[in-house]
Amino acid sequence: MKGSDLFVAALENEGVDRIFGIPGEENLDIVESIRRSSIQLILTRHEQAAAFMAATYGRLTGKPGVCITTLGPGALNLTTGAAYALLGAMPMIMITGQKAIRSSRQARFQIVDIISTMKPLTKLSRQIISATMIPAMVREAFRVAEEERPGPVLLELPEDVAAEDGGEVPLVPSHPIEFPQASADALDRAAQMIMQAKSPLLMLGAAASRPRSTSDLAQFVLRTQIPYFTTQMGKGTVPGGSELYMGTAALSERDYVHEAIERADLIVTIGHDTVEKPPFIMGVKGPKVVHVGYQPANVELVYFPQAEVIGDLGPSLRQLADRVEGKIPNAQALLPLREGILERIAARATEDRFTPQRLVHDVREVMPADGILSLDNGMYKIWFARNYRTRVANTLLLDNALATMGAGLPAAIMASMLYPERRVMAVCGDGGFMMNSQELETAVRLKLNLVVLILEDHAFGMIRWKQAVDQFPDFGMTFGNPDFVTYAKAYGATGTRVNAVADLRPILEKAFTDGGVQLVVVPIDYSENKRVLVDELSQRLPVEKGA
Repeated sequence: MKGSDLFVAALENEGVDRIFGIPGEENLDIVESIRRSSIQLILTRHEQAAAFMAATYGRLTGKPGVCITTLGPGALNLTTGAAYALLGAMPMIMITGQKAIRSSRQARFQIVDIISTMKPLTKLSRQIISATMIPAMVREAFRVAEEERPGPVLLELPEDVAAEDGGEVPLVPSHPIEFPQASADALDRAAQMIMQAKSPLLMLGAAASRPRSTSDLAQFVLRTQIPYFTTQMGKGTVPGGSELYMGTAALSERDYVHEAIERADLIVTIGHDTVEKPPFIMGVKGPKVVHVGYQPANVELVYFPQAEVIGDLGPSLRQLADRVEGKIPNAQALLPLREGILERIAARATEDRFTPQRLVHDVREVMPADGILSLDNGMYKIWFARNYRTRVANTLLLDNALATMGAGLPAAIMASMLYPERRVMAVCGDGGFMMNSQELETAVRLKLNLVVLILEDHAFGMIRWKQAVDQFPDFGMTFGNPDFVTYAKAYGATGTRVNAVADLRPILEKAFTDGGVQLVVVPIDYSENKRVLVDELSQRLPVEKGA
């Protein structure tokens, strides 16, 4: 069997049903093997977008997404996507081509040491030097990508290895990955701290969103009745109907949710990963912290837990709930703060202006509970993290780890492919959208139903805001835009511009009803950034209990 056929058979053996990317001369054998397989090749318009799509597949399914590129320039375009998956703990397999390694008719043309380049950005980077090694190396790649902490793996397949006859090499069967269980002593220590706490609080982090653990997490919250807040990437892990949600930490300190954090004497962090921007700053005089996670905490200046429960989250939470259920006398001590916190965060959400609060409010109105919102990175991400209420896990796809621009549209395309029956919307700033706007063609070609909302301010808004906060002159942040309505039509999509704030909701509703790829452009008034996030929060009034 030819090396490329063996490689694709090994991918099929792992359950791969689609591969994203752009082929090149050095992997034409692989492309031909894919053509004759059950795997769908999804051609993208940039390798970076292919990596974002594959990583999002991993995030939403728990199984590695797969992307493919050629050597050199194509492979280098995966670096941002590799970092996105590594920091975001998304399982992904990257397959890159390379010139022949046994002979070279083109000397050093286009050759870059991709293995060395990718080592800091992956869990594992390996070159395949013999066709007979393919089944074992593919199995190992998928195992490593899925193991906690999940992430990207690179396999480089040179063209002569892809073309060689590897004989009849048996595939390596996959097996379930077993996760370690927390020790009884650790569970007992954590339970004792929870039962003795005067003002306990839960925090749900990025790893709590793993598809396999969300149901156990919801049960833990309901059984303990302790109020909780989330990090940006932990949103939606518990159904909103629990009435225990205290807010999301979109900032590291001084926001209204930090009123509860500051009054807590114990915070139980579940699935927290310090790769996220800190949701709160630990201090010597602050609350004690119990870290419940798949892996030990990374001790940082701002995060140093006093106790840890390490193991598979689901069983850990079930066993911890068994120990404390009905035995936490002060479980709801902080709950009276909830109403005041949420009211202040939601203030002025229906004003007749293109403010972030109004845009978040109207988007929430048109998105059902299971609708998926994919955010690019910009100033609006803070507002959606603070104000957008989620009810189902992984329905707000934002990146608070690498926090790269350009990922919002490719991630939304992946979500729409996986869940064609659900409403999917990408929310992008005009800066981030243009970094991968060519993928509109991909979405149109795939006949997806997808709404893309562009928030237009003709600037890199978040950096411009921070520039102003730091009292630097306004410089180097503004740009022009194409006519986005015409731009959408050029790709075969439908474009609409919102001219009055009252029109936003009906235009979005019509976009979903009409189907296809819909681009909606709306201006945004970022004056609220300083009024709320600087002036108001710097003079934050205490949230009184029962307020």
